[in-house]
Amino acid sequence: MTDTSALDIIYTKVDEAPQLASASLLPIIQSFAAAAGITVGTKDISLAGRIIASFPEGLTASQRQPDDLAELGELVKNPSANIIKLPNISASVPQLIAAIKELQAKGYAIPDYPAEPSTDAEKAIRARYDAIKGSAVNPVLREGNSDRRAAIAVKNYAKSNPHSMGKWVADSKTTVSTMSGNDFFSNEKSATLTAEQAGPARIELVAEDGSVTVLKEMVKYAVGTVVDATFMSARALDVFLAEQIAATKAAGTLFSIHLKATMMKVSDPIIFGHAVKVFLQPVFDAYGDKLAAAGVNPNSGLGALLDQVAAMPDGAEILAAVDKVMAERPPLYMVNSDKGITNLHVPSDVIIDASIPALIRAGGKGWGPDGKASDTNCVIPDSSYAPIYDESILYFKETGALDPRTSGTVQNVGLMAQKAEEYGSHPTTFEISKNGIVRIVLANGDILHEHAVEAGDIWRSASTNQGPIEDWVQLAIARQKAEGCQAIFWLDEARAHDAELLKYVRPILAKAGVTNKFQILKPRAATRLSLETIRKGKDSISISGNVLRDYLTDLFPILELGTSAKMLSIVKLMNGGGMFETGAGGSAPKHVQQLVEENHLRWDSLGEFCALGESLKFLAETKASDKARILGNAVDRATQGVLDDNKSPEAKVGQADNRTSHYYFALYWAKALASQNEDPELIAHFAPIAKALEENQATILAELSAAEGRPADLGGYYHTDPDKTASVMRASPTMKSILG
Repeated sequence: MTDTSALDIIYTKVDEAPQLASASLLPIIQSFAAAAGITVGTKDISLAGRIIASFPEGLTASQRQPDDLAELGELVKNPSANIIKLPNISASVPQLIAAIKELQAKGYAIPDYPAEPSTDAEKAIRARYDAIKGSAVNPVLREGNSDRRAAIAVKNYAKSNPHSMGKWVADSKTTVSTMSGNDFFSNEKSATLTAEQAGPARIELVAEDGSVTVLKEMVKYAVGTVVDATFMSARALDVFLAEQIAATKAAGTLFSIHLKATMMKVSDPIIFGHAVKVFLQPVFDAYGDKLAAAGVNPNSGLGALLDQVAAMPDGAEILAAVDKVMAERPPLYMVNSDKGITNLHVPSDVIIDASIPALIRAGGKGWGPDGKASDTNCVIPDSSYAPIYDESILYFKETGALDPRTSGTVQNVGLMAQKAEEYGSHPTTFEISKNGIVRIVLANGDILHEHAVEAGDIWRSASTNQGPIEDWVQLAIARQKAEGCQAIFWLDEARAHDAELLKYVRPILAKAGVTNKFQILKPRAATRLSLETIRKGKDSISISGNVLRDYLTDLFPILELGTSAKMLSIVKLMNGGGMFETGAGGSAPKHVQQLVEENHLRWDSLGEFCALGESLKFLAETKASDKARILGNAVDRATQGVLDDNKSPEAKVGQADNRTSHYYFALYWAKALASQNEDPELIAHFAPIAKALEENQATILAELSAAEGRPADLGGYYHTDPDKTASVMRASPTMKSILG
């Protein structure tokens, strides 16, 4: 590992398709940067890397890895931070278990994941694994708020080369269904802490018999922090799910549930488990005790359930009962119709911020078990943000699909610094064990919030610090001034948390004299206005909290660009550094599958190109480096060339893939550097490289495509073999020799 302090830029090592692409792209970046005296190194925040770092005691010296995530967590507080962050796996429990098994098979002596820990040792192991699963990386690194938008070149390309859009019809049966009460939205309480209330708090459950269970101690709150608490009734959730299953059957549509079981790693897998259980309620009614004894946990999904049942002594009987119920239920929205993988198979397979926009883009159609596209009941239990999807569907039923050729764009300024609004993934989310009252007791003894709950309810709390809120509003002011377009705070004064945020927002806008530059709208109204605005070819800035930021920065890009992976995402770290995120990785598993089967990687590194250019220009500012500025400007020209000449990856074997696009990026980057007139040293270095890359184009492209159509051996999935991966991803000896 390289000493972080010696690096100018850190490029994160992650998972799946983005990491495979890095095996090809990063050597190019390092070669070009070295010519300008710029050092680019890596830090491992992959799922496998985080597991290895968390369990060093049983490993050999060569197997051990430092805790790179913790190191980066400190670096982001430093003004010199310059990090290019690729999308990493936000692991669900099935993904975590699969990664553990792969590492164990490779000789790593790490413990199994204790699904139901009983001893203190097992509880300690579980606690370490729980710190890894879900969205464990982003809250550590995001010491700044988010400025996310489509780069001008990317947006122009999308207009000139529009992606396909499904046809919307007014009588579409596709709908969004959400709870009307007793959910997180309706039960939310929020307050801003005074100086007297700040300090270490505790969360406790007071049972009906008067006994007190401390759920969490030493929850530290600073003065000015907005603290929320809420719960979802398990009883109400089950009634709602049963009603929706019946309604879907009656409507003749597909049943689908859309959650965020990765980011909301505690709450949403539990909700998912309720959906599995209610869908198979007759099976659980008849065989519940046997299923529990066999360790079946519906939270892990239908796929794990079927595997476990098949191994039970009376598995055939239970599987027959499952088949009978499935035949009686409405057809399920499918992840993979060909392989029989349903919406309920794995909690991390259907992630709401990617799944619903893709369905909207497709004209409201989802794939059914018959391999045909059908109207769908999109079940989103919590009503906090379901209205944005409901309003989008209602709007497109009225107006027809959006036209990417003429559409404007929706940028986003997102409140996310210092774990802002980490709903459902925070260590302050609990499945309640007994009836009683959950309450937050502050350092001064005040009871901040309390809720009467029942066993099985999901209670959660989250906090948002004052500094990030103020920084978020200032960032919004700066972005609106730069763009001069419509700007909307997506806040609902009727929601407890949003009402507290507005106590900060309004005075800051007034003090800056810009109140008239902004609108404050409920999410539903903001959705409608934003869609109307971009349909007219105009632009809008959405200013939102953390979870809604996640949703909006997929919804609008997928409609405008066809994907959210091509977005420019700049995190202005609050202490002065910069982090440059490269887009979403939701489709990465399918890309890996195709590479392994056909040696064709369709992952588009456009997000990495955009982030690299911004990172180099930021380095130029922070270190007064003309060479970094020239390299960054040349990256922009190279990116434009890749787009203008249609050199981005395509989907099928025989077409351009990720490695091919990297060749063209390197060629255009070298030509841009060779043709600039500011730095003779860089011209002298890159002119022969540009010439060699161009003259050897036919040879390089032939070498890159030679292995396509045959399986590729990466030596693993979560923990690939570096040499095997390099052999696959750097398949042109000619290109390697030119770049050195």
